[in-house]
Amino acid sequence: MKGSKNDISLPLEIEAEPFSRTGPNLNPGNNSEGISKGGDQSANQRLGASALLIAAILLTAATLRSPLTGVGSLIGQIQGNTGLSHTAAGMLTTLPLVAFAVFALAAPKLAWRFGMERTMFYCMIIMTAGILLRSLPAIPALFLGTALIGSAIAICNVLVPGLIKRDFPNRIGLMTSLYTSSMNGWAAIASGISIPLSRSAGWRGALVYWGILSAVTALFWVPQLRRSIHRGKSQRAASYRKTGTVWKSAVAWQVTIFMGFQSIMFYVGISWLPEILHEQGMSPAKAGWMLSLMQIASMAGSFLMPLIASRTQSQKGLAAASSTLFLIGFGGVWLSTPALAPLFIAAIGLGCGTTFSLVILFFALRSRTADQAAELSGMAQSIGYLLAAVGPTLFGFIHDQSGNWAVPLATITGLSLLTILFGYAAGRKGYVGPE
Repeated sequence: MKGSKNDISLPLEIEAEPFSRTGPNLNPGNNSEGISKGGDQSANQRLGASALLIAAILLTAATLRSPLTGVGSLIGQIQGNTGLSHTAAGMLTTLPLVAFAVFALAAPKLAWRFGMERTMFYCMIIMTAGILLRSLPAIPALFLGTALIGSAIAICNVLVPGLIKRDFPNRIGLMTSLYTSSMNGWAAIASGISIPLSRSAGWRGALVYWGILSAVTALFWVPQLRRSIHRGKSQRAASYRKTGTVWKSAVAWQVTIFMGFQSIMFYVGISWLPEILHEQGMSPAKAGWMLSLMQIASMAGSFLMPLIASRTQSQKGLAAASSTLFLIGFGGVWLSTPALAPLFIAAIGLGCGTTFSLVILFFALRSRTADQAAELSGMAQSIGYLLAAVGPTLFGFIHDQSGNWAVPLATITGLSLLTILFGYAAGRKGYVGPE
């Protein structure tokens, strides 16, 4: 994938001057005296700027799931304190997904208007405000804060891969691995420590801690704002050519539906697995750590898959095998004994990590041009997350109607079969349209 035109590119109208593309200039041509002191200082400055940008990217990744996965571990406490039904509680996960769908298409225009770095900074401020609002003692604030968090995450979901494309075009596989691993690693931490934090601070206090992380991340974007200002003229002069071909492409719809189904698996898992395991006899604290195990397995899968898949012509076998892990995992939680739960939870997590990173790669691998890659990304994240938004609420509704978890688990096990089929289709070599 190194530097090819099929590399992922998410808002491509924001192509600007190179930054940290080849590292410090250690070959000054015909300068027989070698690297000057000034050149050495410039190289050190570039290295420092690159390190700050990498830190900002990885910290941003850390905020893109942790404010949401912590809710799954605390859902029982939230329901007990607020009186929310399972259907209403499922909305706490569904609202961010609706925001993902709405703001995925708007993110490139926002970045063109304000600059990528400035937009990321604003997102961290909005996320921090949403986390604080969500923790206020009022049910409307709980849902409004959740919606704000989701809108900030939605924009970052689109912009971070594009920023990686722009500033690290020769290291996209590695940076994508680091990005997705940071996202899943912090999601695991949030799942595991939410219950212990709630014992001393209550569930509202446990959720507000993640505002510290988003606030610190905002500070790391401050040094990047000057770069955003310098790019202003080139950004406004750039144009983004929409071809519209992705909306008519069978390949694009296969990628989009695969995106939706794999997202359903993840968000149903983080929303309801702790409560399911608790009803099967597991303590709330241990059930929370099972969600952490799921995230750790996801982190491993999301790190390794981009490095493997980027070296193959077709990913249909990888996508089908990764999706089969959902069938094994949810089927095992449904039909097997609680003693084997860690094995099946790990399978679900590995499936989440591998399928998610595959979808991110498909934005590049299934498009011929940069513009097509951007359109495919916007389509897949918008429609895919809208499809995924149905999952947690529907899962809770089925539980409320059936009075048990067997029927919902049977339903998602059946959906796993569809995920396998669409993963196989999306993984076949092909493109969304002509160049």
